[in-house]
Amino acid sequence: MMRHKTLVLALSLAAVACGPFRSSVQKGNKNFEKEEYQLAIEHYQAALNKGRTGAEVNFKLAEAYRLSNRMPQAEQYYKAALDARKNEETMFRYGMALKANGKYEEAATQLQSYLAVASNKTFIRLAQREVENLRQVASIANTPTYRVVKPVPGTNSAASEFSPIVLNNELIFSSTREETKYKGNGEGFLNLYVVPMADTGNTTATQVRPFAAALNAPEVHDASPAFTNEGRTMVFARSNTGKKSGTANVDLYISQYKTGEWSEPRIASFNDPVAWDASPAFSPDGRTLYFSSDRRGGQGGRDIWKTTLDAGGRFSRPVNLGPEINTPGNESFPYVGPDSTLYIASDGHPGLGGLDIFRVSGDSVINMGAPINSIGDDFSILMTGEDQGLFASNRGGGQGGDDLYSFVKRQPKLVNFFVDGRVLERNEKGNTTPMPNARVTLQNAQGVKVEEATADAKGAFTFRLDSASVYSVIAERQGYFAARQSVITQGKTPPQSQLTQPVTDIRLTATLTLSKIVRNKAIVVENIFYDYDKANIRPDAAVELDKLVQTLVDNPTITIELSSHTDSRGVDIYNQDLSQRRAQSAVDYIISKGIDPKRITARGYGESRPVIRNAKTEAQHQQNRRTEFKVTRIDEPGQ
Repeated sequence: MMRHKTLVLALSLAAVACGPFRSSVQKGNKNFEKEEYQLAIEHYQAALNKGRTGAEVNFKLAEAYRLSNRMPQAEQYYKAALDARKNEETMFRYGMALKANGKYEEAATQLQSYLAVASNKTFIRLAQREVENLRQVASIANTPTYRVVKPVPGTNSAASEFSPIVLNNELIFSSTREETKYKGNGEGFLNLYVVPMADTGNTTATQVRPFAAALNAPEVHDASPAFTNEGRTMVFARSNTGKKSGTANVDLYISQYKTGEWSEPRIASFNDPVAWDASPAFSPDGRTLYFSSDRRGGQGGRDIWKTTLDAGGRFSRPVNLGPEINTPGNESFPYVGPDSTLYIASDGHPGLGGLDIFRVSGDSVINMGAPINSIGDDFSILMTGEDQGLFASNRGGGQGGDDLYSFVKRQPKLVNFFVDGRVLERNEKGNTTPMPNARVTLQNAQGVKVEEATADAKGAFTFRLDSASVYSVIAERQGYFAARQSVITQGKTPPQSQLTQPVTDIRLTATLTLSKIVRNKAIVVENIFYDYDKANIRPDAAVELDKLVQTLVDNPTITIELSSHTDSRGVDIYNQDLSQRRAQSAVDYIISKGIDPKRITARGYGESRPVIRNAKTEAQHQQNRRTEFKVTRIDEPGQ
């Protein structure tokens, strides 16, 4: 196809033995040299079917697929060629084919293997850039764009369609639906077609008609028009003209609309006779023409160039847009939106597949993300409104090779998170009442204060939260133990499909209960268990001691005594020693978490302070086997 035509590589086949095989390969080579890749593919396939599976034939077959814009089909043949014989170019091409099939990790590994042995400077430059680009695939693919993409039924067919442009409320596009087949890829020749914009949504393309007879030459590719001078001047790409000397096979032509018809096209003055020049696009004021070319002076491959049109209708000498926009890869299909934003298609900037569509902002080239971009070729964008438009793609699921798709940005439904909390005071009987005027702090997962509030007369407070975050809310009041509760929004954002309103508020709740700090009042630390006759801290006990660590962090003015108690069974002096070792073990654990040793002491009371005297049942003994702490000192704040 014209849009992906490149210079043919100079390759040669080794001599082969058997007659039929030689015949198929020789026929394939002749077609390959004439860029008749579809015919070459058929002959190389015939050779493979006859049992000859050498590196040369597989490589040539893969190249025929690549050069006819069917890179995904090339993968298996590059692999077969590589399995038969190691070759530097094959290694590079195989890595690029893996990417074309969305096998990003395999592609990166293959290209890194290639770079370990590479010597070709051009391929090295491309491979190094691609390895870097592949590191950004996940970010591009996973960044939501809130765009909805749909096929354009009124234009698509079993052929290929691309390069949409609007003129006089009609959509003009390029298509391979001509019956005469092009030997390069087996599709029809490219011509220009038109359909009323109002009919583009129809499921049957009954209103599609050829654009203009003078511009649809038989057995010649005519594609990608650009208009200026109120639609009366057109620049478009033409190829396969049969002119083998003096010009490359893709050139830019100009036609004028006069007396109700388009004039015979003439080659553009700025066309390079030995270069590939295609995909023109005018700026909104019609004075600057952008186009793609592989002429000398570029960054490599095809680049975006521009030329200006003066009052006399003469084009200036083209200027390359430079290395910020152009890469060692290929840039093509420029388009300038109504707001003067430049869009391009590129396989050299970080992307998801072959060609991706990018938006240029200053020196930044920004990938437009999925679903506009895919693992296939995505190109020739046209803006038809604010963040809506058309583009072409050969992604899976289409009707033909390239199809036209529409896109529109749907404003995402927003989700706001809040935590609504209450601060309560617990009295000695265990009853709770609202606590006004308590200070409440919102902390992030790193313990850094995000926001602070004061509970109202009913003890209520509210904080707004970010999505996918982890917080803690802490209530404090002098003379009370601080209270803390975690609040998590992570994983709580509903899918867009489940949201019924433009904005949805999700309100989480928190209840923070404060108890007065009473000096020397024992407080049981629940669920502190030790193995029989042991004093080491078990994992389940560590979880509970971490809560006590947090209490000491949240209440920096208190000093505590941590005590361990046993039941009355066993020898008293042994129980005393065991409880002291257990208390000290717990204190050592707390100190290891960063608590000042001066703020905590260990005390083992053995069986001397039972909760239930003369315990008889196991449950009563368990109550006596306990760990407690009591506040022994309360400093003034800031002391």
